[in-house]
Amino acid sequence: MIIRNLENALQIRVGKRIQEIRIEKEMSQQDLAAKCNFEKSNMSRLEAGRANATLTTIQIVANALNVPAIELFRFK
Repeated sequence: MIIRNLENALQIRVGKRIQEIRIEKEMSQQDLAAKCNFEKSNMSRLEAGRANATLTTIQIVANALNVPAIELFRFK
């Protein structure tokens, strides 16, 4: 149970970080989803922490945001 809570917390933090960077770059969720070749609903789930992103997904999103992947883990 503790592991599951940690996983959920990390998913939420990464999702919020994606959203923060996207907003800083003045991108809509739709635009980011299109750059990643994702459905907008999938991007919404990712930002909300309701999707467990693979490392490949993290890299795709980071590339679309033009930031290093590690930036998605720099929580404020």
